[in-house]
Amino acid sequence: MTDRLMLLDSASLYFRAFYGVPDTVRAPDGTPVNAVRGFLDIITRLVTTYRPTHLVACWDDDWRPQWRVDLIPTYKTHRVAEVVASCPDVEEVPDPLEVQVPVIREALGALGIRIVGAPAHEADDVIGTLASTAAMPVDIVTGDRDLFQLVDDARDVRVVYTARGMSNLEVLTDAAVVAKYGVLPQQYADFATLRGDSSDGLPGVAGVGEKTAAGLLAAHGDLAGIIAAAEAGDGMTAGVRAKVLAGLPYLAVAPQVVAVVRDLPLDVADPRLRPLDEAAKADAAALAERWALGTSMARIIDALDTV
Repeated sequence: MTDRLMLLDSASLYFRAFYGVPDTVRAPDGTPVNAVRGFLDIITRLVTTYRPTHLVACWDDDWRPQWRVDLIPTYKTHRVAEVVASCPDVEEVPDPLEVQVPVIREALGALGIRIVGAPAHEADDVIGTLASTAAMPVDIVTGDRDLFQLVDDARDVRVVYTARGMSNLEVLTDAAVVAKYGVLPQQYADFATLRGDSSDGLPGVAGVGEKTAAGLLAAHGDLAGIIAAAEAGDGMTAGVRAKVLAGLPYLAVAPQVVAVVRDLPLDVADPRLRPLDEAAKADAAALAERWALGTSMARIIDALDTV
């Protein structure tokens, strides 16, 4: 089997699992485990469908890094439950999901699946670094469009996009990104900067939507080219030029927020997937019994037996 690395945008997937499985699924002590079971089922489906040989669950050690907030104060503001001065702000997470996150981590550990995060950085940045430095093909699993900037046919980096549900997964290559948005993957971060993203609190350039952003990038190549053309009064209508010039203070800082970090100093133990030995299977079975993970744990153990 050809080596292939799969990178999970873990929070994106366990949120999807939480909302996709009824919260009536509970452990004997009453703790909800719908997100745990759903997350394990998602991994089983991914492993059996795409056959990765290596897998990393990428983690938000800081879901809203201060350095991004310093650049764009509105960044993810609408998702802040509590501002904390000396450490990452508390994200608004439903209580029945929050109690399951430690169980998810425990289950991944029992299965030998590596969890990787980085201080002051999001899972996106971990994914960006691992995808950019991998010596093998990469599949990035996410419901986040920001990671389209990492798609790269030349390096065989794809995004498995989950936004339409696990039964309608979409594999994004260079051509798929162009077909969706009219821009190349390497232009996607500039495209997202111009367009903005209300789900992340990024305002974008006022009056510039997807069609205009794509047209500007087609004409001028990148954000620097667009700004140079606007300042020269060349290659765009007077109205669009005025919008770009009015947005210059935002455009001076937003690209650093939108671009994923690709050079974190990560120390990742070997993430190769392996069948569990008998002792590990017994430990996983005990964990499954304690948390009522049932067939979800059994199925993923069986899937690992085939790698």
